Amino acid sequence: MSLLPLDEAQARVLGLAAPVAVETVPIRDAIGRWAADDLPALRTQPERALSSMDGYAIRFDDLPGPWEVIGESAAGRPFGGLVGAGQAARIFTGAALPEGADTVLVQEEAAREGSRLMLAGEGPPRRGSSVRAAGLDFSAGERLLSAGAAITPAAAALLAVGGHGMVPVRRQVRVAIAATGDELVPPGSPPDAGLPESNGVLLAGLLGRLPVERIDLGILPDDLSALTATFAGVDADVLVTTGGASVGDHDLVRPALEAAGARIDFWRIAMRPGKPMMAGRLRNAVVLGLPGNPVSAFVTATLFLLPLVRTLAGAADPLSRRRVVPLGAPLAANDRRADHLRAQLRDGVAFPAPTQDSSMLRTLARADCLIVRPPHAAAANAGDSVEILDIG
Repeated sequence: MSLLPLDEAQARVLGLAAPVAVETVPIRDAIGRWAADDLPALRTQPERALSSMDGYAIRFDDLPGPWEVIGESAAGRPFGGLVGAGQAARIFTGAALPEGADTVLVQEEAAREGSRLMLAGEGPPRRGSSVRAAGLDFSAGERLLSAGAAITPAAAALLAVGGHGMVPVRRQVRVAIAATGDELVPPGSPPDAGLPESNGVLLAGLLGRLPVERIDLGILPDDLSALTATFAGVDADVLVTTGGASVGDHDLVRPALEAAGARIDFWRIAMRPGKPMMAGRLRNAVVLGLPGNPVSAFVTATLFLLPLVRTLAGAADPLSRRRVVPLGAPLAANDRRADHLRAQLRDGVAFPAPTQDSSMLRTLARADCLIVRPPHAAAANAGDSVEILDIG
Protein backbone atom coordinates (compact mmCIF):
# COMPACT_ATOMS: atom_id res chain seq x y z
CA MET A 1 0.00 0.00 0.00
CA SER A 2 1.37 3.44 -0.95
CA LEU A 3 1.80 6.10 1.71
CA LEU A 4 -1.21 8.39 2.08
CA PRO A 5 -0.52 12.15 1.93
CA LEU A 6 -0.92 13.82 5.32
CA ASP A 7 -3.64 16.28 4.27
CA GLU A 8 -5.69 13.51 2.69
CA ALA A 9 -5.27 11.32 5.78
CA GLN A 10 -6.52 14.14 8.04
CA ALA A 11 -9.52 14.73 5.79
CA ARG A 12 -10.37 11.02 5.78
CA VAL A 13 -10.15 10.76 9.58
CA LEU A 14 -12.45 13.75 10.04
CA GLY A 15 -14.77 12.28 7.42
CA LEU A 16 -15.29 9.27 9.69
CA ALA A 17 -16.76 11.48 12.42
CA ALA A 18 -20.00 13.35 13.03
CA PRO A 19 -20.66 15.59 16.05
CA VAL A 20 -22.06 13.83 19.10
CA ALA A 21 -25.44 14.66 20.67
CA VAL A 22 -26.31 18.10 22.05
CA GLU A 23 -26.78 18.88 25.72
CA THR A 24 -27.52 22.16 27.49
CA VAL A 25 -25.20 23.11 30.33
CA PRO A 26 -24.66 26.09 32.65
CA ILE A 27 -22.52 28.71 30.99
CA ARG A 28 -19.57 28.10 33.34
CA ASP A 29 -19.48 24.47 32.26
CA ALA A 30 -19.54 25.42 28.57
CA ILE A 31 -16.11 27.05 28.61
CA GLY A 32 -13.67 24.98 26.56
CA ARG A 33 -16.41 23.57 24.35
CA TRP A 34 -18.03 24.69 21.11
CA ALA A 35 -21.46 26.22 20.54
CA ALA A 36 -23.91 23.67 19.16
CA ASP A 37 -26.12 26.37 17.63
CA ASP A 38 -26.07 30.02 16.67
CA LEU A 39 -26.51 32.05 19.85
CA PRO A 40 -28.24 35.46 19.56
CA ALA A 41 -28.25 38.26 22.09
CA LEU A 42 -31.31 38.05 24.32
CA ARG A 43 -30.89 41.67 25.43
CA THR A 44 -29.27 44.92 24.30
CA GLN A 45 -25.94 45.98 25.83
CA PRO A 46 -25.96 48.57 27.14
CA GLU A 47 -29.72 48.73 27.44
CA ARG A 48 -29.57 52.52 27.60
CA ALA A 49 -26.93 55.20 27.15
CA LEU A 50 -24.30 55.16 29.92
CA SER A 51 -21.56 57.50 31.03
CA SER A 52 -18.00 56.32 30.38
CA MET A 53 -16.52 58.86 32.81
CA ASP A 54 -17.24 60.56 36.10
CA GLY A 55 -18.64 64.03 35.53
CA TYR A 56 -21.93 65.78 34.81
CA ALA A 57 -24.68 64.91 32.35
CA ILE A 58 -25.60 68.00 30.32
CA ARG A 59 -27.19 69.07 27.06
CA PHE A 60 -24.47 69.85 24.50
CA ASP A 61 -26.45 72.86 23.24
CA ASP A 62 -26.15 74.47 26.69
CA LEU A 63 -22.37 74.87 26.44
CA PRO A 64 -20.51 76.81 27.79
CA GLY A 65 -22.93 76.86 30.75
CA PRO A 66 -23.39 77.59 33.57
CA TRP A 67 -25.75 74.88 34.82
CA GLU A 68 -27.76 74.06 37.89
CA VAL A 69 -27.11 70.56 39.30
CA ILE A 70 -30.50 69.00 39.97
CA GLY A 71 -29.67 65.38 40.82
CA GLU A 72 -27.31 62.43 40.62
CA SER A 73 -27.04 59.23 38.54
CA ALA A 74 -24.97 56.29 39.76
CA ALA A 75 -24.60 52.75 38.44
CA GLY A 76 -27.69 50.86 39.49
CA ARG A 77 -29.30 54.08 40.84
CA PRO A 78 -30.32 56.21 37.84
CA PHE A 79 -31.64 59.77 38.11
CA GLY A 80 -35.33 59.62 37.41
CA GLY A 81 -35.87 63.23 36.43
CA LEU A 82 -35.45 65.19 33.22
CA VAL A 83 -32.38 67.32 32.49
CA GLY A 84 -33.69 70.49 30.93
CA ALA A 85 -32.13 73.64 29.53
CA GLY A 86 -29.39 74.95 31.81
CA GLN A 87 -29.53 71.91 34.05
CA ALA A 88 -27.05 69.11 34.84
CA ALA A 89 -26.96 65.89 36.82
CA ARG A 90 -23.94 64.52 38.64
CA ILE A 91 -23.06 61.23 36.96
CA PHE A 92 -20.61 58.41 37.60
CA THR A 93 -18.91 55.88 35.31
CA GLY A 94 -21.38 53.21 34.20
CA ALA A 95 -24.44 55.20 35.27
CA ALA A 96 -27.44 55.72 33.00
CA LEU A 97 -27.57 59.02 31.13
CA PRO A 98 -30.64 60.92 32.37
CA GLU A 99 -33.44 61.78 29.99
CA GLY A 100 -32.77 65.07 28.23
CA ALA A 101 -28.98 64.92 28.55
CA ASP A 102 -26.83 63.90 25.59
CA THR A 103 -23.25 64.59 26.71
CA VAL A 104 -20.99 64.20 29.75
CA LEU A 105 -18.86 67.06 30.98
CA VAL A 106 -15.96 65.20 32.56
CA GLN A 107 -15.12 65.98 36.16
CA GLU A 108 -11.69 67.46 35.34
CA GLU A 109 -13.30 70.19 33.19
CA ALA A 110 -15.98 71.13 35.71
CA ALA A 111 -16.03 73.57 38.64
CA ARG A 112 -18.87 73.43 41.11
CA GLU A 113 -20.03 75.73 43.88
CA GLY A 114 -23.02 74.25 45.65
CA SER A 115 -25.58 73.48 42.94
CA ARG A 116 -23.93 75.83 40.44
CA LEU A 117 -21.76 74.15 37.77
CA MET A 118 -19.33 76.02 35.53
CA LEU A 119 -16.92 75.12 32.76
CA ALA A 120 -13.29 74.86 33.91
CA GLY A 121 -11.72 73.75 30.62
CA GLU A 122 -12.49 73.48 26.95
CA GLY A 123 -15.43 71.19 27.59
CA PRO A 124 -16.76 68.25 25.54
CA PRO A 125 -15.54 68.37 21.91
CA ARG A 126 -18.76 67.02 20.44
CA ARG A 127 -22.28 65.95 21.23
CA GLY A 128 -22.24 62.51 22.87
CA SER A 129 -18.76 62.84 24.36
CA SER A 130 -18.02 60.33 27.16
CA VAL A 131 -21.31 58.56 26.47
CA ARG A 132 -21.67 54.89 25.57
CA ALA A 133 -24.69 54.71 23.29
CA ALA A 134 -27.41 52.14 23.87
CA GLY A 135 -26.53 49.00 21.91
CA LEU A 136 -22.88 50.04 21.54
CA ASP A 137 -21.76 46.45 22.18
CA PHE A 138 -24.73 44.62 20.67
CA SER A 139 -28.49 44.74 20.27
CA ALA A 140 -31.07 42.08 21.07
CA GLY A 141 -31.31 39.55 18.25
CA GLU A 142 -27.75 40.03 16.97
CA ARG A 143 -25.71 36.83 16.70
CA LEU A 144 -23.12 36.67 19.45
CA LEU A 145 -21.62 33.27 18.60
CA SER A 146 -21.95 31.02 15.58
CA ALA A 147 -22.49 27.28 15.74
CA GLY A 148 -19.10 25.60 16.00
CA ALA A 149 -17.38 28.61 17.56
CA ALA A 150 -15.16 28.02 20.57
CA ILE A 151 -16.61 29.11 23.91
CA THR A 152 -13.60 30.84 25.39
CA PRO A 153 -13.76 32.62 28.76
CA ALA A 154 -14.31 35.90 26.90
CA ALA A 155 -17.03 34.34 24.73
CA ALA A 156 -18.72 32.94 27.83
CA ALA A 157 -18.69 36.39 29.40
CA LEU A 158 -20.21 37.80 26.21
CA LEU A 159 -22.98 35.20 26.30
CA ALA A 160 -23.63 35.90 29.96
CA VAL A 161 -24.00 39.64 29.34
CA GLY A 162 -26.14 38.74 26.33
CA GLY A 163 -28.66 37.09 28.62
CA HIS A 164 -27.66 33.42 28.41
CA GLY A 165 -27.45 31.29 31.53
CA MET A 166 -27.53 27.90 29.79
CA VAL A 167 -25.73 27.05 26.54
CA PRO A 168 -26.23 24.23 24.00
CA VAL A 169 -23.01 22.28 23.45
CA ARG A 170 -22.08 18.77 22.38
CA ARG A 171 -21.83 16.23 25.17
CA GLN A 172 -18.42 15.03 26.27
CA VAL A 173 -16.66 12.79 23.76
CA ARG A 174 -16.01 9.30 25.12
CA VAL A 175 -12.45 8.22 24.27
CA ALA A 176 -11.18 4.74 25.09
CA ILE A 177 -7.38 4.46 25.32
CA ALA A 178 -5.42 1.21 25.12
CA ALA A 179 -1.67 0.65 25.18
CA THR A 180 -0.47 -2.65 23.72
CA GLY A 181 2.74 -4.61 24.22
CA ASP A 182 4.07 -7.39 26.44
CA GLU A 183 7.09 -5.24 27.24
CA LEU A 184 5.04 -2.51 28.94
CA VAL A 185 4.58 -2.06 32.68
CA PRO A 186 2.68 0.61 34.64
CA PRO A 187 4.54 3.83 35.47
CA GLY A 188 6.33 3.53 38.79
CA SER A 189 7.12 -0.18 38.43
CA PRO A 190 10.60 -1.39 39.50
CA PRO A 191 13.33 -0.41 37.01
CA ASP A 192 13.94 -3.99 35.90
CA ALA A 193 10.23 -4.85 35.43
CA GLY A 194 9.97 -3.65 31.84
CA LEU A 195 9.39 -0.52 29.80
CA PRO A 196 7.25 2.04 31.64
CA GLU A 197 4.07 2.77 29.68
CA SER A 198 4.01 6.51 28.92
CA ASN A 199 1.54 6.93 26.06
CA GLY A 200 -1.47 6.69 28.34
CA VAL A 201 -0.14 9.56 30.42
CA LEU A 202 0.72 11.54 27.29
CA LEU A 203 -2.73 11.09 25.69
CA ALA A 204 -4.53 11.81 28.95
CA GLY A 205 -2.65 15.10 29.15
CA LEU A 206 -3.44 16.09 25.58
CA LEU A 207 -7.10 15.15 25.94
CA GLY A 208 -7.34 16.88 29.31
CA ARG A 209 -7.68 20.19 27.49
CA LEU A 210 -10.79 18.99 25.65
CA PRO A 211 -14.36 18.00 26.70
CA VAL A 212 -13.57 14.31 26.96
CA GLU A 213 -14.60 11.38 29.14
CA ARG A 214 -11.60 9.06 29.15
CA ILE A 215 -11.98 5.30 29.34
CA ASP A 216 -8.70 3.67 30.37
CA LEU A 217 -8.39 0.18 28.91
CA GLY A 218 -4.94 -0.19 30.46
CA ILE A 219 -2.05 -2.17 29.06
CA LEU A 220 -3.15 -4.99 26.74
CA PRO A 221 -0.97 -8.04 25.97
CA ASP A 222 0.26 -9.11 22.55
CA ASP A 223 -2.45 -11.73 22.37
CA LEU A 224 -4.91 -11.79 19.47
CA SER A 225 -7.79 -13.27 21.45
CA ALA A 226 -7.38 -10.86 24.36
CA LEU A 227 -7.11 -7.84 22.08
CA THR A 228 -10.12 -8.92 20.03
CA ALA A 229 -12.27 -9.45 23.11
CA THR A 230 -11.33 -6.06 24.54
CA PHE A 231 -11.97 -4.20 21.29
CA ALA A 232 -15.29 -5.99 20.78
CA GLY A 233 -16.49 -4.73 24.15
CA VAL A 234 -15.57 -1.08 23.70
CA ASP A 235 -18.43 1.42 24.01
CA ALA A 236 -16.98 4.80 23.04
CA ASP A 237 -16.94 7.50 20.38
CA VAL A 238 -13.22 7.01 19.78
CA LEU A 239 -10.98 4.02 20.34
CA VAL A 240 -7.32 4.97 20.29
CA THR A 241 -4.60 2.37 20.59
CA THR A 242 -0.84 2.82 20.82
CA GLY A 243 1.64 0.23 19.62
CA GLY A 244 1.19 -2.90 17.56
CA ALA A 245 0.07 -1.02 14.45
CA SER A 246 2.92 -2.08 12.17
CA VAL A 247 3.37 -5.38 10.32
CA GLY A 248 5.66 -7.41 12.57
CA ASP A 249 4.79 -10.82 14.00
CA HIS A 250 3.73 -9.20 17.27
CA ASP A 251 1.82 -6.29 15.72
CA LEU A 252 -1.66 -7.63 16.35
CA VAL A 253 -3.80 -4.49 16.67
CA ARG A 254 -5.03 -4.46 13.09
CA PRO A 255 -6.02 -8.15 12.90
CA ALA A 256 -7.64 -7.88 16.34
CA LEU A 257 -9.65 -4.84 15.28
CA GLU A 258 -10.77 -6.56 12.10
CA ALA A 259 -11.70 -9.69 14.07
CA ALA A 260 -13.79 -7.47 16.36
CA GLY A 261 -15.65 -6.09 13.32
CA ALA A 262 -13.67 -2.96 12.48
CA ARG A 263 -13.35 -1.60 8.97
CA ILE A 264 -9.89 -0.13 8.38
CA ASP A 265 -10.05 2.97 6.19
CA PHE A 266 -6.32 3.50 5.70
CA TRP A 267 -2.94 2.55 7.10
CA ARG A 268 0.45 4.23 6.69
CA ILE A 269 0.88 7.96 6.08
CA ALA A 270 3.57 9.92 4.26
CA MET A 271 4.73 11.67 7.43
CA ARG A 272 7.57 11.58 9.92
CA PRO A 273 7.33 10.58 12.70
CA GLY A 274 4.17 8.48 12.73
CA LYS A 275 4.08 6.65 9.39
CA PRO A 276 2.49 3.41 10.75
CA MET A 277 -0.82 4.99 11.85
CA MET A 278 -4.18 3.53 10.90
CA ALA A 279 -7.77 4.71 11.03
CA GLY A 280 -11.17 3.13 10.62
CA ARG A 281 -14.48 2.46 12.32
CA LEU A 282 -15.58 -0.12 14.86
CA ARG A 283 -19.37 0.03 15.14
CA ASN A 284 -20.09 3.60 16.35
CA ALA A 285 -16.49 4.38 17.24
CA VAL A 286 -13.78 5.96 15.14
CA VAL A 287 -10.59 3.93 15.56
CA LEU A 288 -7.10 5.42 15.56
CA GLY A 289 -4.14 3.09 15.81
CA LEU A 290 -1.19 5.26 16.83
CA PRO A 291 2.44 4.13 16.84
CA GLY A 292 3.87 2.89 20.13
CA ASN A 293 6.87 5.20 19.99
CA PRO A 294 5.93 8.07 22.35
CA VAL A 295 7.18 10.87 20.09
CA SER A 296 5.32 9.36 17.13
CA ALA A 297 2.25 8.92 19.31
CA PHE A 298 2.44 12.57 20.35
CA VAL A 299 2.72 13.87 16.79
CA THR A 300 -0.05 11.66 15.40
CA ALA A 301 -2.30 12.48 18.36
CA THR A 302 -1.70 16.19 17.74
CA LEU A 303 -2.47 15.91 14.04
CA PHE A 304 -5.29 13.34 14.13
CA LEU A 305 -6.72 12.54 17.56
CA LEU A 306 -7.17 16.11 18.77
CA PRO A 307 -8.81 17.35 15.54
CA LEU A 308 -11.04 14.25 15.58
CA VAL A 309 -12.22 14.97 19.12
CA ARG A 310 -12.81 18.63 18.26
CA THR A 311 -14.92 17.56 15.28
CA LEU A 312 -16.99 15.21 17.44
CA ALA A 313 -17.36 18.02 19.99
CA GLY A 314 -18.77 20.33 17.30
CA ALA A 315 -15.81 22.56 16.43
CA ALA A 316 -16.21 24.36 13.11
CA ASP A 317 -12.42 24.62 12.71
CA PRO A 318 -10.93 21.48 14.27
CA LEU A 319 -7.43 21.45 12.80
CA SER A 320 -4.53 22.96 14.72
CA ARG A 321 -3.47 26.20 13.10
CA ARG A 322 0.01 26.69 11.77
CA ARG A 323 1.90 29.97 11.77
CA VAL A 324 5.02 31.23 10.04
CA VAL A 325 8.19 32.21 11.91
CA PRO A 326 11.89 32.61 11.02
CA LEU A 327 14.11 29.54 11.14
CA GLY A 328 17.05 29.63 13.55
CA ALA A 329 19.33 27.00 11.98
CA PRO A 330 19.77 25.45 8.51
CA LEU A 331 17.80 22.36 7.49
CA ALA A 332 18.56 19.82 4.80
CA ALA A 333 16.16 19.15 1.94
CA ASN A 334 13.22 16.93 2.88
CA ASP A 335 12.17 13.63 1.29
CA ARG A 336 8.66 12.50 0.24
CA ARG A 337 7.26 12.48 3.81
CA ALA A 338 5.93 15.53 5.66
CA ASP A 339 8.32 16.09 8.53
CA HIS A 340 7.59 17.40 12.03
CA LEU A 341 10.72 18.55 13.81
CA ARG A 342 10.79 19.25 17.52
CA ALA A 343 11.95 22.81 18.09
CA GLN A 344 12.16 25.65 20.59
CA LEU A 345 11.07 29.23 20.04
CA ARG A 346 13.58 31.87 21.14
CA ASP A 347 12.53 35.46 20.59
CA GLY A 348 10.09 34.31 17.96
CA VAL A 349 12.66 32.23 16.04
CA ALA A 350 12.31 28.43 15.73
CA PHE A 351 15.45 26.42 16.52
CA PRO A 352 15.17 22.71 15.63
CA ALA A 353 16.59 20.22 18.10
CA PRO A 354 19.97 18.95 16.85
CA THR A 355 18.88 15.31 17.17
CA GLN A 356 15.43 14.29 15.98
CA ASP A 357 15.49 10.58 16.87
CA SER A 358 11.87 9.68 17.54
CA SER A 359 12.79 7.72 20.67
CA MET A 360 13.94 10.84 22.53
CA LEU A 361 11.23 12.02 24.90
CA ARG A 362 13.51 14.55 26.57
CA THR A 363 13.74 16.42 23.26
CA LEU A 364 9.94 16.42 23.02
CA ALA A 365 9.57 17.63 26.60
CA ARG A 366 11.87 20.58 25.88
CA ALA A 367 10.13 21.51 22.62
CA ASP A 368 7.37 24.09 22.42
CA CYS A 369 6.65 23.77 18.71
CA LEU A 370 6.96 21.46 15.73
CA ILE A 371 8.55 22.75 12.53
CA VAL A 372 6.37 21.43 9.70
CA ARG A 373 8.24 20.64 6.50
CA PRO A 374 6.20 19.61 3.46
CA PRO A 375 7.26 16.70 1.26
CA HIS A 376 10.23 17.48 -0.98
CA ALA A 377 10.88 20.83 0.75
CA ALA A 378 14.12 22.40 -0.43
CA ALA A 379 17.02 22.99 1.94
CA ALA A 380 16.41 25.96 4.22
CA ASN A 381 18.81 28.48 5.74
CA ALA A 382 18.67 30.36 9.02
CA GLY A 383 16.34 33.32 8.57
CA ASP A 384 14.08 31.54 6.07
CA SER A 385 10.38 31.31 6.91
CA VAL A 386 9.00 28.00 8.17
CA GLU A 387 5.60 26.87 9.38
CA ILE A 388 5.23 25.70 12.95
CA LEU A 389 2.60 24.10 15.17
CA ASP A 390 2.64 25.32 18.76
CA ILE A 391 2.69 22.44 21.24
CA GLY A 392 3.63 24.18 24.49
